[in-house]
Amino acid sequence: MKTIKVFVSFFTLITIFSCSDTKVIENVPDDTETAPPVSGYFKKRVLIEDYTGTWCGNCTRVSHAIDQMYEQSDKVVSVAIHNGNDPYHFAGIQPLKDLIMPGSDLELPQSRLNRTIVWTSPEPSNLQQAKSLTGNNAGLGIALSSTIANGIVNLDVNLKFAQNYTGLKIVVYALENHLLHYQANYTSYYGNINPVQNYEHNHVLRQSITDLLGDAIVENTNSGQTITKSFSFPIPSNFTNSENISFVAMIVNADNLALNARHADKNENQSFEQNP
Repeated sequence: MKTIKVFVSFFTLITIFSCSDTKVIENVPDDTETAPPVSGYFKKRVLIEDYTGTWCGNCTRVSHAIDQMYEQSDKVVSVAIHNGNDPYHFAGIQPLKDLIMPGSDLELPQSRLNRTIVWTSPEPSNLQQAKSLTGNNAGLGIALSSTIANGIVNLDVNLKFAQNYTGLKIVVYALENHLLHYQANYTSYYGNINPVQNYEHNHVLRQSITDLLGDAIVENTNSGQTITKSFSFPIPSNFTNSENISFVAMIVNADNLALNARHADKNENQSFEQNP
């Protein structure tokens, strides 16, 4: 009888502490590059933000690495952020400068993986660093849908969660593709030609639809929850050809690390890339 009382007291004590502890520990699957897909989780893409310029002869090194990434993986989202004496200079770049190089001049080329991770130079020799940030088991998925009529973009960014999160932010970009302009080239890539005439500049950041560092979603998101963020805006006046518009959406955490990202062409209606 005495033994039974001790056992009951011990069980009661455990129950009390379990009930009073509000911390939730989730059974999160392996989200590394080679981990097998887990049902309900999402394709995990790496975001590459390429700080570049048409005048920057060494920036073609990063461009070549991005080209290689697209050839070798379907889990890549890239954004070209031009700076300096450049027809595609992004005027609002300062918050991004402060994010990646606080208190320092932005010397090009610079590239960041998932916003805050330095892509080790030389980037073409370090593709695996970027690939290692892809996977099959992201805890959140993104699907974009857009329509364009009379110069107005209506864009829905749909979010779905397989995990609980706190303090997430959304960043949405409008990009322009197929911009032909010379590109200075001090590398052996692109035929060892300097400058490269009529170089095709793609995924060029033209406008941030949200705050550059993100707009708050909600304080807490829960597993199984779906949220839609809707945006309506005129096609930016700095576009050379509005037919070449596309979009990127990313979700970042409180440390500005991108947890997942996705690119979409205009008038595309995407579904979630969720594991069956």
